[in-house]
Amino acid sequence: MVSLLKYTLTLTFYFILSSSLLHRVTGAFSEDVSEAISMKRMEKTTHLHFFFHDIHSGKNPSAIKIAGTPDSGFFGDMYIIDNPLTEGQDGSSEVVGKAQGMYAFAAEKEVALLMVISYEFTLGEFNGSSISVLGRNPVMDDVREMPIVGGNGRFRYASGYALAHTAWFDPKTSDAIVEYNVYVKHY
Repeated sequence: MVSLLKYTLTLTFYFILSSSLLHRVTGAFSEDVSEAISMKRMEKTTHLHFFFHDIHSGKNPSAIKIAGTPDSGFFGDMYIIDNPLTEGQDGSSEVVGKAQGMYAFAAEKEVALLMVISYEFTLGEFNGSSISVLGRNPVMDDVREMPIVGGNGRFRYASGYALAHTAWFDPKTSDAIVEYNVYVKHY
């Protein structure tokens, strides 16, 4: 009886040991993804064109100063935004999404912003999808390039760049309309 129990336990031990050596366990934290799964997706590039309305004035501003200095030197000023994105330059044209996030005046010697913004789309095939921009925006340049660092929804795994051009600016109120041409690589 004892030898049968000993034999069974030994056999069970070797079975458990050999099965754990033959099977690679990566744990719950990380896991290798099969190339077959990732190869099914085809990378594509999408061009988006829209207008960003940065409104500081009026009863319902879409950009509000949340930090900074009391003087008008700009450096250190930070704004939180919930700006509409429209199909055309006119404010009454169709809204295609919104830009939510913040920007800060991050340069002492020039007018340059640090942009941390998510562009969420609310219309068409990209409804519910967004892209994220994190980068420097030297606003006095005619055309500025900023990197796309990610996205969600249809823009999952997004990368690319956004080209911004100020279409209209009011120096009294700091209201601005910025034209965007965005090139997004995604699956």
